[in-house]
Formats: sequence, structure tokens, C-alpha cells
Amino acid sequence: MAQPSTRRPVREDKFSFGLWTVGWRAVDPFGDATRPTLDAVEAVHRLADLGAWGITFHDDDLIPFGTGETERDRQIARFRAALDETGLVVPMATTNLFGHPVFKDGGLTNNDRGIRRFALRKVMRNMDLAAELGASTYVLWGGREGSETDAAKDVGAALDRYREGIDTLAQYVLDQGYNLRLALEPKPNEPRGDIFLPTIGHALAFISTLEHHDMVGVNPEVGHEQMAGLNFVHGIGQALWQRKLFHIDLNGQRGPRYDQDLIFGHGDLLSAFFLVDLLEHGGYEGPRHFDYKPLRTEDIDGVWASAEANMRSYLVLRERARTFRADPKVQEALAYSGVPELSVPTLSPGEKPADLKADRAAFEDFDADAAAARGYGFAALSQLALDHLIDAPR
Repeated sequence: MAQPSTRRPVREDKFSFGLWTVGWRAVDPFGDATRPTLDAVEAVHRLADLGAWGITFHDDDLIPFGTGETERDRQIARFRAALDETGLVVPMATTNLFGHPVFKDGGLTNNDRGIRRFALRKVMRNMDLAAELGASTYVLWGGREGSETDAAKDVGAALDRYREGIDTLAQYVLDQGYNLRLALEPKPNEPRGDIFLPTIGHALAFISTLEHHDMVGVNPEVGHEQMAGLNFVHGIGQALWQRKLFHIDLNGQRGPRYDQDLIFGHGDLLSAFFLVDLLEHGGYEGPRHFDYKPLRTEDIDGVWASAEANMRSYLVLRERARTFRADPKVQEALAYSGVPELSVPTLSPGEKPADLKADRAAFEDFDADAAAARGYGFAALSQLALDHLIDAPR
């Protein structure tokens, strides 16, 4: 029986972590922090030592809200020096429009016009830093864009303001000549009772209305879509199909609970297997970004063990997905199930609707009862996937 791969992550794997992940102090609604503040420079060095490729950040992760210009410049200089020393890159950055009490009713959709303007300026300022550090994606998570009561929001007006905000930021990127694409991050609830653009589908529909829709995509997160009870692999498949998967957040989730942010693979393992298979074979070339939280029970050594576990989980699942794809029994089962046939257009080249209507073999002479008697063999195919996932004897 093959053993799990033990090779260490390399930069080519494009593994990245949010500064807010390894730096989470484990504060929750029921208890205070269980870990001390993690210095950003230490995070850069430790992640580089583990084989990570990149690090990402909210503006307030790197420079606390309200920091003066002199101290802000000093913190940025320290961070940049650490990046230069380690070779770690910043592929993505984002803005915290949810932490400070000023954003308790949202940023871009706040009922207060002054707060909306403040939020846009806050994003622009961090976009300048993101571009300076070489980021190519700018994520926008509307964690406070929503409500707890339907009486509080005119949804149409809120979406107008949301669109105005994203259009403004996209235009700012173009005006500045930055090499940044914007990625919206959907989530159904938490911290708001209901968040606007709650799923991948909502976000994709919203993007189609934007002035610069070509430069706006999505940054889906495993746990967020599963919180809504949806199939994350299907959502990613649609985002890839629409060429809108600009970035992805990997973690683990056990069903439609609160946002658990578990280590990748430590939730719905079979879904994680099919997700890795899709990312590796579906044309996605971006970062494999981990947005998780080290368990509250862990000390700082446990933080780094959990960071390493995310990468190891991905590598093991990638290895399993490759053996699954290469297995002749799998190829045979796929053919029997008709999976390759789904890629064949239903109409023949040059065939018109009128031609289809005139084709008696397609309807009048089609034996529906005989076709209905066919089995697709999906159970056997699914079992082969599970066998490869757990490396069962075959």
C-alpha cells in the first residue's frame, strides 16, 4: 500500500496564509485570548521556514487601526524587509471593514453616507500598499454588509451603494495603473444576521452588473459556502466556468454551523478531495490560500503545527487525486458512467434547431424505456474515489 507523501511544500505549490490566521489570538464571544500577539515579521519568517510561498493581510493586521504615519511607515518597512529576507510574496491583500465599531452597520452599504466615504478611503489607502508590495488580487469581504432585521435596509438601495462602491474602487485601480484584480468573498451570515451576496451565485450575478465586471471575480471560502448547505465543489466549478475564480480560501467546515475555520481537510474530507482534484485539473493557477484559525487550545507551537497541517493535507489530497485520475479502473468507470460524453455537444456541428426537430432518431424513434433501463455506475465510481482517498487496497 502506498504511503502518504512526506515531501515538504515548495514555493511552486503556491501555498499562502493570512496574517490573521496564524496571528489569531483565539478570542471568541465566550472567552479572552489564549495566545499573545504574533509579530508580523515573525510570521513571515516562520511561514517561510515551513515552505509557504506567500502571506496576505488586512490593513489592520499589519498596522493597527489609528496608527500614526511615522509608526505605520516603520511597520511597513519591517514587513518589507522580512519579505526580502525570506523571499515570501504578498499575492493578495484586503481591508478590514468589520472590526472597528464605526462599521457596525457595514462599510460600503452603511446607512450613513459619511461612513461609506470613510470606508472607500480606507480601502484605497490599503490598495496603495497592496500594489506597492506586489499583490495581484484585492479581496473584498463584506462581513458587515447586511442586517439583523429586514426593517433596517432597503435592499435595492444597499445593492446600488454596493455596486457604486465596487465600481469606484475598480476605477481607482485603473486610474492608478495598478495590476490588481478585485475578488468578492461571499458568506451567508456571521457576524451579521444576514450578509449581502451570501453565496458564490449571488456574487457572480452581482458582478455581471458592474461597470468593470471584467476585473472583478470571486474569492470563495470552503466554510462559507458549506455554512449555506451548498456544494462547494459545484460552486468552484461554476466560478472556473465563468473564469471568475480569482482567489480561493481553503479551510475545513462540518456542516451548516457557525464559521469553524478548521484546518483544510478536517471537515468534509470527501468534498476536500474532489475540490483538490478540481483545482489541480480544472485550470486554476492561483494561490492555494489557507484561511483557517488555529484551535483555541493551541500554544504558539500548535499554531505552526496547524499551519503545516494545512499544507500537508493539500499535498496528500493532491497525491490521491493524481492516482485517482491515473487509475485505469477509474478511466474505465468514467467511460461507463458517460462522464466524458458530457463534454460532447448535444447538437452536431452546424446542426440547427430545425434539424434537431426533423431528426426522428432523437424523439420519434428514440427508445426512452431502453435508455431508462441503463445504469450509470455512479456508486462504483464514487467508491473508487473513496478508495483512492483513504488509500484502500484495490
